[in-house]
Amino acid sequence: MSLKNQVTEAIKAAMKAGDKVRLETVRSIKKAILEKEVAVRPSGQEVLTRDQETELLVQLAKQRRDSIAQYRQAGRYDLADQEAQELAILEEYLPQQLSDEEVSRAIDEIIAQVGATSAKDMGKVMGPAMQQLKGKADGKKVQDMVKAKLAG
Repeated sequence: MSLKNQVTEAIKAAMKAGDKVRLETVRSIKKAILEKEVAVRPSGQEVLTRDQETELLVQLAKQRRDSIAQYRQAGRYDLADQEAQELAILEEYLPQQLSDEEVSRAIDEIIAQVGATSAKDMGKVMGPAMQQLKGKADGKKVQDMVKAKLAG
């Protein structure tokens, strides 16, 4: 079942259950999917690929995380809590996230493959790392781990 169909079913279920936060969140996901589909139509593509769907969800989750940080910094914990609830719902549609240990192992393998030895080789590692870990780990976490491993 495509993400679009899953979200449509989730909208129906949220409406029946009267779950306003879930309804709002899944509607925002559907809106983002529809906008992305319109954006790719000129290239002859009618529906999004699984990778494009995952990329879109990762982007939406990143926006929520950034908002949570900004709201907390501004002392708006009520808004931060709402964003956190939306993020939890969004994460239900993302692929299973890897643990820190799994991400660390993957980065170690990539460092060995590309022969990186210092912080100057960060670019050599980040490209393959993000390609391999896309949607499975937060990009900021990957970047921080790569930096730490190449610095040490």
